[in-house]
Amino acid sequence: MDPHLLRTFLAVADTGSFSAAAQRLQYTQSAVSQHIATLEADLGTPLFTRRPVTPTPAGERLRRHAALILVRLEAARADVTRALAPPGRLVLGLTPLAWAAPVAAALATIRAESALLRTHLKVAARDRIVDAVATGEYDLGLVDGFAAPSDPLRLPDGGPRAIGVAESPAVLAVPAGHPLRGRKRVDLTDLTDAYWIDAPEVAPFARLPVDGLRAGLRYDGGDTAVLAGLVAAGHGLAVLPAPLVAAHDGLTGVPLARLVHRVELLSLRDEEGPAARLRELLSAAT
Repeated sequence: MDPHLLRTFLAVADTGSFSAAAQRLQYTQSAVSQHIATLEADLGTPLFTRRPVTPTPAGERLRRHAALILVRLEAARADVTRALAPPGRLVLGLTPLAWAAPVAAALATIRAESALLRTHLKVAARDRIVDAVATGEYDLGLVDGFAAPSDPLRLPDGGPRAIGVAESPAVLAVPAGHPLRGRKRVDLTDLTDAYWIDAPEVAPFARLPVDGLRAGLRYDGGDTAVLAGLVAAGHGLAVLPAPLVAAHDGLTGVPLARLVHRVELLSLRDEEGPAARLRELLSAAT
């Protein structure tokens, strides 16, 4: 099966529309229809019903395989590219809140061991990093999130392996004069009437383990200093790692019940060179 046809198939399945898939892929709608017809002829079965556009049972089966096939093709391409790349290169993807002391110490160690090491740090959203590590675009990834103590982050099944590398208390970040600042501990379930800041690129609102919270402001950037400044100015509350809140003069951190901030390292099973050394150092630090 042609990978281009599989990409078109997934675009139609994801959008539920031939025209929307054409816009996503920057094809004409007739080209999308031709791709699907060619794929259906190759497999000898319809893959979509047309009104509405939904996958048939055969289409659902193909959908489960297609994404994995394309990921493996990208991984093969990236692996060949890595083999041709100059030695001493490390591409590390990280979410804005994933930078932690063990990470800084491990990078300092491998840079001291290899004076010619070229390190590229790429800040991105968590889902983007998971995909980039799975395909080999990034050598390693560092992602963060909030979870119950000692629980792993909820990451996609079948993706890169993950190991915990840092854990710190999660706190409710409030302005210095906020009425909650003197509390010894709060529970998120008691804060459904509060105004929150939704910051999908830094501290995703939707991933907090409680329903019913409402956002008063949305911040689409990835700068942690901006998010901290918004909280300090009274625009809403946020859940943040305790060390970040302690470092900001305008914020107070109120301890949260049954919640920690966790950083995990994402990797494949065949790293070499600096990536393997960084994984080794971070694994030993946990």
